[in-house]
This record gives sequence, structure tokens and C-alpha cells, in this order.
Amino acid sequence: MPESVKPARTPAASTQRLKMRRELAAAAMELFATKGYEATTVDEIAAAAGVARRTFFRHFRSKEEAIFPDHDDTLVRAQAVLEAAPPHEHPLDTVCRGIKEVMRMYASSPKGSVERYKLTREVPALREREIASVARYERLFTRYLLGHFDEAAHREDVSDYDEPLLAEVAASAVVTAHNHVLRRWLRGGAVGDVEAQLDHAFAIVRRTFGTGFGASRPAPAAEAAAETERRGEVLVTVARTDTPLPEIMHSIEEALRRR
Repeated sequence: MPESVKPARTPAASTQRLKMRRELAAAAMELFATKGYEATTVDEIAAAAGVARRTFFRHFRSKEEAIFPDHDDTLVRAQAVLEAAPPHEHPLDTVCRGIKEVMRMYASSPKGSVERYKLTREVPALREREIASVARYERLFTRYLLGHFDEAAHREDVSDYDEPLLAEVAASAVVTAHNHVLRRWLRGGAVGDVEAQLDHAFAIVRRTFGTGFGASRPAPAAEAAAETERRGEVLVTVARTDTPLPEIMHSIEEALRRR
């Protein structure tokens, strides 16, 4: 089983577990805001949530971990996106869809996410915990991309020894683009169409780091999934109905550059 991804639970057990984790996180956030992070103890967090100290430690290893109650489940959902990717989809687009699970986690509770963002900026221990969470996604995406190199798509100056580097750099670029958009959105009070901003950032990453990766099982006519040609002053695009929007936009942008 991949590192850091825990076994799947039954839906009922997962729901109950996440509910308890969120209640503990809410109690921790309230205490941190009123008493301060350093002055708050695990016993106080447990008491505020109406549970015993041992219950707290069944869900979190430390009080700083309690600020991020959803990352374990979000990591599992991101992995599920990778595992269920359609065979023709560009692997980098799949990774972009996977990291969107993180954005949706934050967007599900905008106010709480803004408060948590402010707190992590003030408390170094929480910032370190956040960085550790980011590293887990990067490792997951790096492993996925490393398994999806397309030899025919490699540039001549890229060797097998470069594949781990390219996979890690591409995975890091996707996560960095996501985090850049996320932080900007949170600093602005969590308003605006964050998914549109994210898609724009991903299109930049795709153009820059998309070379060399291929789908796991090439679909028939996959290369013609999104073709664009100029007819006079009009651009005509032909695409499969299941072609990802970033793929279509990339094809259009390339055609416009060749004008």
C-alpha cells in the first residue's frame, strides 16, 4: 500500500470518524483563538469537545495535528482520483484533478479555512505541520507520474535517469500552483471563483511540465482528442466529448501561437 494512505473504512465508520475529528478541531481552534496556542492543552481540547483525553489521541497524535482534521481522508480521495483516471487522460491533468480534492476541502468551510490559515501563519508548529501535509501529496503525485512516462514523448536530451527528477518537479509544480492559488484566495477572505483561478494556474503548469508523460493505456485516436486548425481567420476545434477542458484549451492556445 502506498506510503501515508490508510486503508479504506466503511462509509459509516469514516463519517463518524471525520465528524469526531472535526469536532475536536473546532474545539481546538476556539481555544487557540481565546487562550492562545501555547497555553492550550490537549486535556482542555478534549474537555471542550466533550470527550476523554484518550479519545483525542485515537484521532490525533498532537494538538497541532488537530488543526488539520481532513487531510487523511482527502489524501485517500486524491489517490482514488489517480486510480480511476480514464486511460486517455494526460497524467498531469489527472494529478491536477487529484489536488483539487484539497481545494474542495478548504472551500467546503471558507470561514474556518480563513481562520486556520491565519493561525498557521502565526504559529511555527502549525506551519511545520502544514508543510508535512503538503509533502504527502507531493510524494503521492510523484509516484503516479513516475509510472506514466511515455518513451515516445521524451525529448532527446531526457534519459531514464532524469525521470525521477522530472516526476518530482512536475508533481511539485502542481502542488505549488495549487497552494499559490489557495493562499491568495484565503488572504482575500475566501471569495471569488477559486476553481477558475486554479484551472488557469494548472494550464500554465501543463504547458511547462507536460512533456514526456503518457496515459497508462493509449485510447484509440487519443492523439486526435483535441485538434485545432485555422480556416482563414477562424479557429476550428474538434474534440472528443470526454476530452478534459485543459487539453482543449492547450490545443487552442498552441494554434493561436502559430498564427
